[in-house]
Amino acid sequence: MPDFHLAVCMFVSTFVVIAIVLIRKIFQNQLSSKWQYNLWFILLTSLTLPFLPANLLNIGSSFVWNRNQNNNLSPANTSTENLITENGRDWAHDFSISVNRFDVTWLNQILTIAWVAGILVMVALNLHAWLKLNQVKKSSRPMTNQEVLTIFDKCRQHLHISQKTVLADSPLVNSPMTFGIFKTYIILPCDAKAWLSEDELTYIFLHELHHVKYKDIATNYLIVLFQMLYWYNPLIWMAFRKMRLDREIACDSAVLKTLDQDNYAAYGDTIIKFAEKSISASRFAMVNQLASSKQHLKERIVRIAAFKTESRLLKIKSILIFSILATVVVCQIPVVSAMSHGEDRVDFKNKQTVYEDLNGFFDGYDGSFVLYDLQKAQYHIYNKEKSVLRVSPNSTYKIYDALFALDSGVITPGQTSLEWDGTPYPYKAWNQNQNLSTAMENSVSWYFQELDKKIQRHHIQAYLQKIQYGNQNLSGGMETYWLESSLKISPIEQVQTLKDFYTNQFKFKEKHVQFVKKSIKLESKDHAALYGKTGTGTVNGKNVNGWFIGYVETKNNTYFFATNIENNHHANGSIAAEITKSILRDKDIY
Repeated sequence: MPDFHLAVCMFVSTFVVIAIVLIRKIFQNQLSSKWQYNLWFILLTSLTLPFLPANLLNIGSSFVWNRNQNNNLSPANTSTENLITENGRDWAHDFSISVNRFDVTWLNQILTIAWVAGILVMVALNLHAWLKLNQVKKSSRPMTNQEVLTIFDKCRQHLHISQKTVLADSPLVNSPMTFGIFKTYIILPCDAKAWLSEDELTYIFLHELHHVKYKDIATNYLIVLFQMLYWYNPLIWMAFRKMRLDREIACDSAVLKTLDQDNYAAYGDTIIKFAEKSISASRFAMVNQLASSKQHLKERIVRIAAFKTESRLLKIKSILIFSILATVVVCQIPVVSAMSHGEDRVDFKNKQTVYEDLNGFFDGYDGSFVLYDLQKAQYHIYNKEKSVLRVSPNSTYKIYDALFALDSGVITPGQTSLEWDGTPYPYKAWNQNQNLSTAMENSVSWYFQELDKKIQRHHIQAYLQKIQYGNQNLSGGMETYWLESSLKISPIEQVQTLKDFYTNQFKFKEKHVQFVKKSIKLESKDHAALYGKTGTGTVNGKNVNGWFIGYVETKNNTYFFATNIENNHHANGSIAAEITKSILRDKDIY
């Protein structure tokens, strides 16, 4: 399957950043500073979504551009030597059209290498920052000034912080900073006590301790991690700069809530005091610093000057807006998870299911077998993961295409013939007029493509929805949607749909259902009859996907089955049929 991780990562991150920016702009007066900051945690959550199916990207997977070309046909190499019936009829003529794909694996590899190289550069930069931070830590000395320690302890008690926090000073810092997850350090410049008053020290400690209280240091590490993974998206860099600013503004607001209104200006003056020092201050991605850039400092001072205590109504509005956006993101988890893995799986839960090991029948093939016992209402499944994975149905879809054509009046049980238009095909059996029986027997694709043209797209879409056929996706084009293209279905769904077709749960005319059943009857022996249809997916001349679906009618029961196999070179419907017959024989079903 194509590796969509980078594209999905770009899409998800860009979408959420834009959504947050728009919501902040539209509801700027309805969100408190705290909840404006909290919105960015939705971004952090969303950035994990593309990685839910796997821990890391599948390095080296091929990215392919699917381009179906009907004017470039080649036969599928399918062997049917073991599927000749007693009367000489070869029911497994599994002819298929090769779908051409422009393989750009090399481009995927280049992009993957560039992505990994970017991560390595980011790791190196953050390692350098960590080493500088480690130098600060080594140069720091525990605070010994009793007056400063007393102020610090009062602030800790005021904020109810029990976490062990080391207060120290260092000659390598120009502005107070906080860092360390397991052991938290608050570092002051060495000469801080000489030029800071008791009130100013209180403001600084309240600010830094609020970072400790709200686990902002851990958030820093998450930001660093995602900035490394999403280094190629400039919107992420912009978003994280804004998030850091919002964090400082939220922290300022939290401090102001603990102060009297008369002290607001003094707190702002303390922030300004570090403006000149912040010009030369080193910036560390993994720490919280009181100093800011001039632009950020200006925004903080404006917000401090305009600060008002958060009202109950504003808090309710903020929570509501946050909850709505969070719900939207959470609802995308199944979609993004599937997109990122490049696969479409169905959710199957049935207590009457027996999982079996049939690996010996699938030598050299990645495949699945699903059997449903109608009398016992019981499933027998080999390869649980593959049984729920949707892949192209190829010619097995023709069973339902025929049913749709009958129901819509395009053909009737008395008239199913279509004239060959003279277009040469790689199979002799295709180059002649066809009826439903011959078209089904020889898997004549042009016959069913003509039926689709007459049925029309919107009717086909309605039929697919009616019978809940796979992913119901016709986006691959009306001539090729079922040929290694957009329409996909899992082995589980094949069996379920076939069972509902057999029992006519879809409420089609019974005579039409019986007519299609007759067209897919393959052989009978020993009071049992075998019905079914093969399907082969051929890409760039190689058979990569093989199907055999159908059912066995016995005197007392009916068994529905679906076998799917995949291989890079020689997986086809004929081999899937051979595997199926071996399993059915082993189970003493047919």
